[in-house]
Amino acid sequence: MNIGLLIHEWLVVALGLGLLLVDLWVPSPAKRNLGYAAALGLCAILLYSLFFVRVPSPEITQYAFGKMYALDGLGLFFKRFFLLAAIIVLVMSVEFADRIKAGIGEFYALILFALTGMLFASSANDFALLFVSLELITVSFYVLTSFERGRFSSLEAGVKYLIIGALSTGFTVFGIALVYGISGKLNFGDLAGVTAEIGSNRIFLFGLVLVIAGLGFKIAAFPFQIWAPDVYQGAPTPATAFLAIGSKAAGFVLLLRVLFIAVPDVAAQWANLLIIISGITILYGNLCAIPQRNVKRLLGYSSIAHAGYLLLGVAALSAAGRAAVLYYLSGYLFTVLAAFTVICLVMRQVDGEDLRALAGLSRRSPLLAATMTLAMASLAGIPPLAGFFGKFLLLKAVIEQGAAQPGYYCLAFTALVGVVISLYYYFGVVRAIYWSEEAGDLSPIPLSEPVRVSLYGCIAGMFFLGLFPGPLVNLAAEAVKVLR
Repeated sequence: MNIGLLIHEWLVVALGLGLLLVDLWVPSPAKRNLGYAAALGLCAILLYSLFFVRVPSPEITQYAFGKMYALDGLGLFFKRFFLLAAIIVLVMSVEFADRIKAGIGEFYALILFALTGMLFASSANDFALLFVSLELITVSFYVLTSFERGRFSSLEAGVKYLIIGALSTGFTVFGIALVYGISGKLNFGDLAGVTAEIGSNRIFLFGLVLVIAGLGFKIAAFPFQIWAPDVYQGAPTPATAFLAIGSKAAGFVLLLRVLFIAVPDVAAQWANLLIIISGITILYGNLCAIPQRNVKRLLGYSSIAHAGYLLLGVAALSAAGRAAVLYYLSGYLFTVLAAFTVICLVMRQVDGEDLRALAGLSRRSPLLAATMTLAMASLAGIPPLAGFFGKFLLLKAVIEQGAAQPGYYCLAFTALVGVVISLYYYFGVVRAIYWSEEAGDLSPIPLSEPVRVSLYGCIAGMFFLGLFPGPLVNLAAEAVKVLR
């Protein structure tokens, strides 16, 4: 059975359960610091993974549970990705703890259980494990998004996410049932072996479309993006941050595995569909973000646009495109978590997240102002930050395919139009920080040492990946070798 391959999952589950037990005996004033303990535990797991967990080679996959679980270069890349994201989110959660009336220990534990689902998703090699991992992520976020029970907006976000999440679950389950009914296979490798025979079966294709639709909800791609702005706005800021990077990345790793391991022959025929979805998602997210005044809602629409950019790499149907997806997600991790950390710190005493609350931030905290500015510049794709090189790699992968399919040129042009549109609303945030005349409270914002380390780490990540992209590009190229 080789259950030792699941070392990341076992350790995170043990940490989550241990946190719940310790929470029983820790006095209430000290429970806030349990988030730091959880973050240190994840740091230890990440270091263990970096130094002691290896895969024999990029092309070799190790299996567990009857080949339902696969440990390969792609899975290991995303496991470390999710661990790093959760560490930053937990540090952010400690700063947010004073807004949670009760159950802060449970809030930290739910982040760890959502992380466990993401770790399983990164190694899913079977539709059964795909469904279980998605549901573990989704059910955890049902609670996380509505955790501020005293705020109507948080409860509203939880209900909306519950309804839309249940709908996406229905799509996914029904799609899996149709795929299994026609093929008799749930394992991705086994399914790839029979796709050539049943690839033209309409019921089989309809089942695949439903599965992709279910994943489309998770990544907030058109036309399944309707939940994102409302949930981002209403959910507690750390939950929104983890949803923005963790849930989206889990959706993309599952999308890559389904399209390029389970049904690569079918994926090759869906180029036009992927091009259309990517282009519309980019335009929808960017155009709808323009009039937004709520920062979290703005980032919700921005997240939709970035799902469209990431779909450029999927639509390219090439190894370069898939590697670009991994690189872009890595830069997006540092960028979006930096932005949400600033929002969490600046607006924890404000009822709402209006842009006006950022007025005068340059005088209240130069570090927070600089971090938010760099995050917006990276999201917009301004060099030399990570967002610029990520967009460059994705566009390069798409344009390379243009000779065979002219539709790729149209997609590249659409992406460039989206980048130009995004400059307006991203730099609207920067304008509010440095040049707004609506500044009210100008008192300094205190920053704890863990938050400073987190912010400096995000800034370093944005600059390092933008200035020295080579190591991560090579790592991403090795990781995607398991995809067909």
